[in-house]
Amino acid sequence: MACFLVPAAEAVVVTVVAQVIKSKEKKEAKIAVNTNHANATVEAVEKPKISLSNKLMWLTRLLWGGAFLLAYEHVWHGEVVPWFPFLTAASDPAETSAMLQEMSTIGVTMAVIVTLTWLGIVLVSKYMTKKALKAKTTVV
Repeated sequence: MACFLVPAAEAVVVTVVAQVIKSKEKKEAKIAVNTNHANATVEAVEKPKISLSNKLMWLTRLLWGGAFLLAYEHVWHGEVVPWFPFLTAASDPAETSAMLQEMSTIGVTMAVIVTLTWLGIVLVSKYMTKKALKAKTTVV
């Protein structure tokens, strides 16, 4: 009925947080380049690192993609309509209760699973980055 709203809400929050962190990272990068121009470029080449804002953007893409697919499925089944109140379950108080129940169980579970999947992806990428750095230092 409306389970897609929970991952969509998480996606909104994570998108805002990612944009704030990205702007802070840009400011820090400008300061690092201005204070130590020659070393800043060498460090960026030597140490492969994925920024936190990029990792959070992975999460936002997973969440938005899942929310849009779920919303499309709900539109397909006629549970979401283009007129007010948009959710067919919101027009009847008995169905609204069922909708809120679905959001609190299925929606939250889906958001948690997507977030845990993202966490696994981040851990794998961290491991792969460390492995690549270790291989690079042993070759040199």
